[in-house]
Amino acid sequence: MYKRILIKISGEALADENGFGIGNVTINELVEQLKVVNQEGIQVGIVIGGGNFWRGRQGGHMDRSTADHMGMLATLINALALQDALEGQGVPVRVQSALNINRIAEPYILRRAIRHLEKGRIVIFACGTGNPYFSTDTGAALRAAEINADVLLLAKNIDGIYSADPKLDPTAVKFDEIRYMDVIQKGLKAMDTTAISMCMENNIPILAFGVNEKDSIIKAVKGEKIGTIIK
Repeated sequence: MYKRILIKISGEALADENGFGIGNVTINELVEQLKVVNQEGIQVGIVIGGGNFWRGRQGGHMDRSTADHMGMLATLINALALQDALEGQGVPVRVQSALNINRIAEPYILRRAIRHLEKGRIVIFACGTGNPYFSTDTGAALRAAEINADVLLLAKNIDGIYSADPKLDPTAVKFDEIRYMDVIQKGLKAMDTTAISMCMENNIPILAFGVNEKDSIIKAVKGEKIGTIIK
């Protein structure tokens, strides 16, 4: 259904059963799906959060820039782990970092990233936008716009977007489809406002779905009815 996609994967989606670090079973299931998508000839860019290790808001009284840079490094840990797992399955992959860490990752260069995609390599974009005060959601929206992705796939721990947090409110209603502005006006926590606005301005549809559902990424790419579409 799509030629080029950007997948935003939350850091929590990689966590082990304790909600921290990287779970081998979880990452292996993710790699199996990404391998199938790659073999179908779909160009795949990935942005991973770092919440399974650190979130900037955990810093408390810490300087915000320092806390956010720690979060960026957490995303790099996840990116390297996913790169290693993909390479172990014979999938060509590159990590590009918005922060200069040339010993372990390429610097983010748009034209080089697009060339990797055209050659069938998965590109993992690490360290968000490289700037504090911006979330990895915004980083995903930015990279999706830059690489001209057909869709932004938002792989989360919840199977779509609800009128309220379904874990706290049993009456919460799931949306099959919703407009960008409705997400913003209703204060829904699917993505941060900056990310939603950027996708709206660049006409990039967002498909939010549960990453833990079996073959959810494959279903999303094939256009099967899954999650919530924002457009």
